[in-house]
Amino acid sequence: GEVIALKPWAYGPAELLLDAELRLQKAEDFDRRMALIMFDNAIEITISTYLKLHPIQRGNRSFTKDDLSRWLKDYHTKVEFFFQEASDRQCEILCPQDEVIWFHRVRNDQYHEGSPTIPQSRELQGIRKAAFWIFAVLFNYEFAEVESIVSNLVAEKSSPSPAQRDDRSDRLIDNQYGVVEVAGQLYYTSEVLYAIDPIAYGELASRLDGVFSADEG
Repeated sequence: GEVIALKPWAYGPAELLLDAELRLQKAEDFDRRMALIMFDNAIEITISTYLKLHPIQRGNRSFTKDDLSRWLKDYHTKVEFFFQEASDRQCEILCPQDEVIWFHRVRNDQYHEGSPTIPQSRELQGIRKAAFWIFAVLFNYEFAEVESIVSNLVAEKSSPSPAQRDDRSDRLIDNQYGVVEVAGQLYYTSEVLYAIDPIAYGELASRLDGVFSADEG
Protein backbone atom coordinates (compact mmCIF):
# COMPACT_ATOMS: atom_id res chain seq x y z
CA GLY A 1 0.00 0.00 0.00
CA GLU A 2 0.90 3.64 -0.18
CA VAL A 3 3.41 4.68 2.48
CA ILE A 4 1.98 7.31 4.81
CA ALA A 5 4.48 9.51 6.62
CA LEU A 6 4.38 9.46 10.40
CA LYS A 7 5.15 12.55 12.46
CA PRO A 8 8.10 11.87 14.79
CA TRP A 9 5.88 12.06 17.89
CA ALA A 10 3.43 9.53 16.45
CA TYR A 11 6.06 6.77 16.15
CA GLY A 12 5.90 5.61 19.79
CA PRO A 13 2.12 5.17 19.79
CA ALA A 14 2.27 3.59 16.29
CA GLU A 15 4.79 1.02 17.58
CA LEU A 16 2.36 0.10 20.36
CA LEU A 17 -0.41 -0.40 17.79
CA LEU A 18 2.00 -2.56 15.78
CA ASP A 19 2.92 -4.72 18.80
CA ALA A 20 -0.75 -5.18 19.65
CA GLU A 21 -1.60 -6.04 16.04
CA LEU A 22 1.18 -8.66 15.87
CA ARG A 23 -0.18 -10.25 19.05
CA LEU A 24 -3.70 -10.19 17.67
CA GLN A 25 -2.58 -12.11 14.59
CA LYS A 26 -1.50 -15.03 16.75
CA ALA A 27 -4.30 -17.24 17.90
CA GLU A 28 -2.97 -18.26 21.33
CA ASP A 29 -4.97 -17.29 24.43
CA PHE A 30 -1.95 -15.55 25.96
CA ASP A 31 -1.47 -13.44 22.83
CA ARG A 32 -5.11 -12.40 22.81
CA ARG A 33 -4.81 -11.22 26.41
CA MET A 34 -1.61 -9.35 25.58
CA ALA A 35 -3.21 -7.78 22.49
CA LEU A 36 -6.03 -6.39 24.63
CA ILE A 37 -3.57 -4.98 27.18
CA MET A 38 -1.39 -3.47 24.43
CA PHE A 39 -4.27 -1.82 22.54
CA ASP A 40 -5.43 -0.39 25.86
CA ASN A 41 -1.91 0.93 26.55
CA ALA A 42 -1.80 2.40 23.06
CA ILE A 43 -4.99 4.36 23.76
CA GLU A 44 -3.55 5.82 26.95
CA ILE A 45 -0.12 6.63 25.46
CA THR A 46 -1.66 8.17 22.32
CA ILE A 47 -3.74 10.56 24.44
CA SER A 48 -0.94 11.48 26.82
CA THR A 49 1.52 11.96 23.93
CA TYR A 50 -0.96 14.34 22.33
CA LEU A 51 -1.51 16.28 25.55
CA LYS A 52 2.24 16.74 26.01
CA LEU A 53 2.85 18.12 22.51
CA HIS A 54 3.70 21.75 21.86
CA PRO A 55 0.54 23.56 20.62
CA ILE A 56 2.16 24.00 17.18
CA GLN A 57 2.20 20.19 16.85
CA ARG A 58 -1.53 19.91 17.46
CA GLY A 59 -3.01 22.55 15.17
CA ASN A 60 -2.26 25.40 17.59
CA ARG A 61 -4.63 24.05 20.23
CA SER A 62 -3.60 25.39 23.63
CA PHE A 63 -4.66 24.03 27.02
CA THR A 64 -4.09 25.49 30.46
CA LYS A 65 -1.59 23.88 32.84
CA ASP A 66 -4.41 23.03 35.24
CA ASP A 67 -6.46 21.32 32.55
CA LEU A 68 -3.43 19.37 31.38
CA SER A 69 -2.55 18.09 34.83
CA ARG A 70 -6.20 17.17 35.45
CA TRP A 71 -6.48 15.26 32.16
CA LEU A 72 -3.15 13.50 32.52
CA LYS A 73 -4.08 12.19 35.97
CA ASP A 74 -5.26 8.72 34.99
CA TYR A 75 -6.80 6.59 32.27
CA HIS A 76 -10.35 7.81 32.82
CA THR A 77 -9.46 11.52 32.75
CA LYS A 78 -7.45 11.00 29.55
CA VAL A 79 -10.40 9.27 27.91
CA GLU A 80 -12.72 12.05 29.13
CA PHE A 81 -10.42 14.60 27.53
CA PHE A 82 -10.41 12.67 24.27
CA PHE A 83 -14.20 12.49 24.01
CA GLN A 84 -14.49 16.16 24.88
CA GLU A 85 -11.97 16.93 22.12
CA ALA A 86 -13.74 14.65 19.62
CA SER A 87 -17.07 16.37 20.28
CA ASP A 88 -15.48 19.86 20.08
CA ARG A 89 -14.14 18.90 16.68
CA GLN A 90 -17.47 17.29 15.73
CA CYS A 91 -15.76 14.01 14.84
CA GLU A 92 -17.81 10.99 13.96
CA ILE A 93 -17.80 8.77 17.06
CA LEU A 94 -16.52 5.36 15.95
CA CYS A 95 -16.41 3.91 19.44
CA PRO A 96 -18.54 5.32 22.30
CA GLN A 97 -16.93 6.31 25.58
CA ASP A 98 -18.79 3.72 27.65
CA GLU A 99 -17.31 0.95 25.47
CA VAL A 100 -13.75 2.27 25.72
CA ILE A 101 -14.16 2.26 29.52
CA TRP A 102 -15.56 -1.30 29.37
CA PHE A 103 -12.55 -2.54 27.37
CA HIS A 104 -10.28 -0.93 29.97
CA ARG A 105 -12.09 -2.81 32.69
CA VAL A 106 -11.72 -6.09 30.80
CA ARG A 107 -8.03 -5.21 30.48
CA ASN A 108 -7.69 -4.63 34.22
CA ASP A 109 -9.26 -8.04 34.83
CA GLN A 110 -6.36 -9.51 32.85
CA TYR A 111 -4.02 -8.16 35.50
CA HIS A 112 -5.92 -8.25 38.74
CA GLU A 113 -8.37 -11.12 38.74
CA GLY A 114 -7.28 -14.54 39.94
CA SER A 115 -7.90 -16.20 36.60
CA PRO A 116 -7.72 -13.87 33.59
CA THR A 117 -10.49 -14.50 31.11
CA ILE A 118 -9.78 -14.82 27.41
CA PRO A 119 -10.94 -11.62 25.70
CA GLN A 120 -13.76 -12.22 23.23
CA SER A 121 -13.19 -11.56 19.55
CA ARG A 122 -15.69 -8.71 19.61
CA GLU A 123 -13.81 -7.09 22.52
CA LEU A 124 -10.51 -7.37 20.70
CA GLN A 125 -11.98 -5.96 17.48
CA GLY A 126 -13.69 -3.22 19.49
CA ILE A 127 -10.61 -2.07 21.36
CA ARG A 128 -8.52 -2.27 18.18
CA LYS A 129 -11.00 -0.02 16.41
CA ALA A 130 -11.02 2.40 19.36
CA ALA A 131 -7.20 2.53 19.49
CA PHE A 132 -6.88 3.12 15.72
CA TRP A 133 -9.60 5.76 15.78
CA ILE A 134 -8.16 7.70 18.74
CA PHE A 135 -4.75 7.68 17.04
CA ALA A 136 -6.37 8.89 13.80
CA VAL A 137 -8.23 11.78 15.45
CA LEU A 138 -5.36 13.07 17.58
CA PHE A 139 -2.59 12.71 15.00
CA ASN A 140 -4.68 13.91 12.10
CA TYR A 141 -5.15 10.82 9.97
CA GLU A 142 -8.10 9.15 8.35
CA PHE A 143 -9.08 5.87 10.03
CA ALA A 144 -8.16 3.98 6.84
CA GLU A 145 -4.72 5.63 6.85
CA VAL A 146 -4.03 4.30 10.33
CA GLU A 147 -4.99 0.80 9.14
CA SER A 148 -2.51 1.12 6.32
CA ILE A 149 0.25 2.61 8.55
CA VAL A 150 -0.08 -0.40 10.85
CA SER A 151 -0.23 -2.94 8.02
CA ASN A 152 2.90 -1.37 6.46
CA LEU A 153 4.67 -1.68 9.82
CA VAL A 154 3.54 -5.31 10.08
CA ALA A 155 4.91 -5.99 6.59
CA GLU A 156 8.25 -4.37 7.45
CA LYS A 157 8.49 -6.50 10.59
CA SER A 158 7.90 -9.69 8.67
CA SER A 159 10.20 -8.93 5.73
CA PRO A 160 13.31 -11.12 5.64
CA SER A 161 16.07 -9.78 7.85
CA PRO A 162 19.12 -8.42 6.02
CA ALA A 163 22.13 -10.62 5.44
CA GLN A 164 24.34 -11.24 8.45
CA ARG A 165 28.03 -10.46 8.25
CA ASP A 166 30.26 -13.52 8.03
CA ASP A 167 33.96 -14.13 7.44
CA ARG A 168 33.60 -15.69 4.02
CA SER A 169 31.54 -12.77 2.66
CA ASP A 170 33.97 -10.28 4.25
CA ARG A 171 36.91 -12.01 2.54
CA LEU A 172 35.21 -12.18 -0.86
CA ILE A 173 34.41 -8.45 -0.76
CA ASP A 174 37.74 -7.31 0.71
CA ASN A 175 39.83 -9.43 -1.72
CA GLN A 176 37.99 -7.68 -4.52
CA TYR A 177 37.79 -4.12 -3.17
CA GLY A 178 40.37 -3.87 -0.37
CA VAL A 179 40.20 -0.96 2.04
CA VAL A 180 38.52 2.42 1.68
CA GLU A 181 39.39 5.69 3.31
CA VAL A 182 36.60 7.57 5.08
CA ALA A 183 37.44 10.90 6.72
CA GLY A 184 41.11 9.95 6.95
CA GLN A 185 40.40 6.53 8.50
CA LEU A 186 40.94 3.22 6.72
CA TYR A 187 38.15 0.65 6.80
CA TYR A 188 37.58 -2.67 5.12
CA THR A 189 35.09 -2.27 2.30
CA SER A 190 33.04 -5.12 3.80
CA GLU A 191 32.46 -3.34 7.12
CA VAL A 192 31.59 -0.01 5.48
CA LEU A 193 29.19 -1.63 3.01
CA TYR A 194 27.53 -3.70 5.73
CA ALA A 195 27.07 -0.62 7.92
CA ILE A 196 25.49 1.39 5.09
CA ASP A 197 23.45 -1.27 3.33
CA PRO A 198 23.38 -4.84 4.69
CA ILE A 199 21.24 -5.99 1.76
CA ALA A 200 23.76 -4.73 -0.81
CA TYR A 201 26.50 -6.43 1.24
CA GLY A 202 24.67 -9.76 1.02
CA GLU A 203 23.96 -9.38 -2.71
CA LEU A 204 27.56 -8.44 -3.54
CA ALA A 205 28.95 -11.33 -1.50
CA SER A 206 26.72 -13.85 -3.23
CA ARG A 207 27.56 -12.36 -6.65
CA LEU A 208 31.30 -12.61 -5.97
CA ASP A 209 30.81 -16.08 -4.55
CA GLY A 210 29.13 -17.08 -7.84
CA VAL A 211 32.01 -15.61 -9.87
CA PHE A 212 34.71 -17.40 -7.89
CA SER A 213 32.83 -20.67 -7.81
CA ALA A 214 32.52 -20.46 -11.60
CA ASP A 215 36.27 -19.78 -11.93
CA GLU A 216 37.14 -22.73 -9.73
CA GLY A 217 34.70 -25.02 -11.56
